[in-house]
Amino acid sequence: MQPILSNNYYVNFKEDAYRKLNVYISENRPSTIFILVDENTNNYCLPILLPQLETEAEIEIIEIEAGEVNKNLDTCSGVWHALTELGADRKSLMINLGGGVITDLGGFVASTFKRGIAFINIPTTLLSMVDASVGGKTGVDLGVLKNQIGLFSDPEMVLIDPRYLETISDRELRSGLAEIIKYGITYDVKLWNEIKKFKEINISAISKLIHRSIEIKNEVVTKDPKEKGLRKILNFGHTLGHAIESYFLESEDKENLTHGEAIAIGMVTEAFISQKLLNFPSEQLKSIKETILGIYKKAEIDVLDYEGILNLLIHDKKNVGGQVNFVLLTNFEQFKLDCKVEKSLLIEALNYYNA
Repeated sequence: MQPILSNNYYVNFKEDAYRKLNVYISENRPSTIFILVDENTNNYCLPILLPQLETEAEIEIIEIEAGEVNKNLDTCSGVWHALTELGADRKSLMINLGGGVITDLGGFVASTFKRGIAFINIPTTLLSMVDASVGGKTGVDLGVLKNQIGLFSDPEMVLIDPRYLETISDRELRSGLAEIIKYGITYDVKLWNEIKKFKEINISAISKLIHRSIEIKNEVVTKDPKEKGLRKILNFGHTLGHAIESYFLESEDKENLTHGEAIAIGMVTEAFISQKLLNFPSEQLKSIKETILGIYKKAEIDVLDYEGILNLLIHDKKNVGGQVNFVLLTNFEQFKLDCKVEKSLLIEALNYYNA
């Protein structure tokens, strides 16, 4: 697979990625290499990575607890303290080995430690491969409010190795597929048509879509690095989706949703809103709902949950002046940015998902 140039760094693939990682280490000679993992990637992914490293530099492993609930400033503080106690300096290198929590948090920690040390991301989940691998976004959550604290900061490189997908659950694989669905609906309908043809969801079928998905995100973010216009299409499904994800995260009587499961609901509801406001074709709306409900187990969203979900919308990062902004569709690959939606229509959309 051909490397993908994103801003000032490359996304490298498979064996070539490890070769370039070793060249980087040889040329830059980091004082210490810190590998940030959680308990899962420590057990299942680190044994894949370590034999690939060709270096005499000291390697230190820093482990954090897995899960979105730990993507916060308290965890960052723990990692900063660990770096300090282990003697990290400005010539240190941090390798973030894990899913979106690890790469987002690790990038933020590295970018702020001693005003910035070099970091490399090795995403191990489908979601982090096709979403967090490009764009330079780092950050953590503030309570249940996603990605409220962070900054734009590019890694030295990103490594994509589909072997890591063998270490994640089927549920996590489907979670990442939601972002590929989003790319297909908003940017390249060929991807969407490939997904509709899937007889089953498996690593082999999905792996073929990874390179194109990263290409799409890269094309978008390099044209609009600070999300002033085009990049906003990447938020399709995420406005209501993030609110739903946060609501389930803070509800003691509900099972947490994965990011992809919540975004899938967001795409169904926002496609419905698109049909009502922008005449998005009804047959396309039906196709989106049927395909998504064929991939994801339907979530139980009670009418009594609506108010709590809608209250969380006001904290969305994309809001300006307290106004919630949506990305809506006029057709596949055609969209309108910064759309305003009345509360009554949001309730209709949630009813449509539930129907």
